[in-house]
Amino acid sequence: MPFDQETVAELQNRSRQIRRDILEMVHAIQSGHPGGSLSIVEILLVLYRKKMRIDPQDPHSQDRDRFVLSKGHCAPALYAVLADMGYFPKEALKESFRRINGMLQGHPDMNKTPGIDMTTGSLGIGLSVGCGMAFGARILGKDFRVYVLTGDGELNEGQVWEAAKTAAHHRLDNLTVIVDANGYQNDGPTRVEMNMEPLAEKWRAFGWDVQEVDGHSIEQLSSAFDQVPAPSGRPTAIICRTVKCKGVSFMEEDKVKYHGTPPDGEQLSQALSELGC
Repeated sequence: MPFDQETVAELQNRSRQIRRDILEMVHAIQSGHPGGSLSIVEILLVLYRKKMRIDPQDPHSQDRDRFVLSKGHCAPALYAVLADMGYFPKEALKESFRRINGMLQGHPDMNKTPGIDMTTGSLGIGLSVGCGMAFGARILGKDFRVYVLTGDGELNEGQVWEAAKTAAHHRLDNLTVIVDANGYQNDGPTRVEMNMEPLAEKWRAFGWDVQEVDGHSIEQLSSAFDQVPAPSGRPTAIICRTVKCKGVSFMEEDKVKYHGTPPDGEQLSQALSELGC
């Protein structure tokens, strides 16, 4: 069902706090990837707050929905949302992120962090893992869903498309891939580095049902997730058009720099002021 305006307002407010947590986290250690983390906030909030069947008090439940952050360098966003959900104390965001022996490493580690379903970091592997999880659910007779979040730059990896054809061939309709199409990757605009457009047509050609939405719109994201699984028996791809570094003007103006550059103290103050935090 569509979200009411009270729910939309709640998630919009949470999105500002999550962005604050991301910026403070990477600032504290002066390391990390703020750009792509800021672009996926609404996606994660709609999934974790309103769509996925999960329980922070029972993070290993066999019946839980699974989430794979294939673009693992954007772990700050996932950590901030997991802390917001109560998987671990929010204090850990600054105290543990990218620290030696800390539970919040630079890329997700399922052996260290509550709520992480798959260790990722090497780009391109997440959808293959998602296929395995979705196939496993079928074999075990489970009805959980699997969500895999990729980046548009990550789609340069051939393994993604091998997994895409595998999912379609096996009719894994309990699998959803979410593409964070923010238009940039580490070295520049995706259209310049390796143009993968038109994305929707490519996924359809591989046998997927496809939706294309504004990845910062709570309402559009909610509607898209409500429409899966598709009645066709095919896996679903949701292409989310987003803005890298969303919410911070000087970062949005220099997206390539802030792919992996944390703000200094003055920049952090400016960013938090713009976010209204």
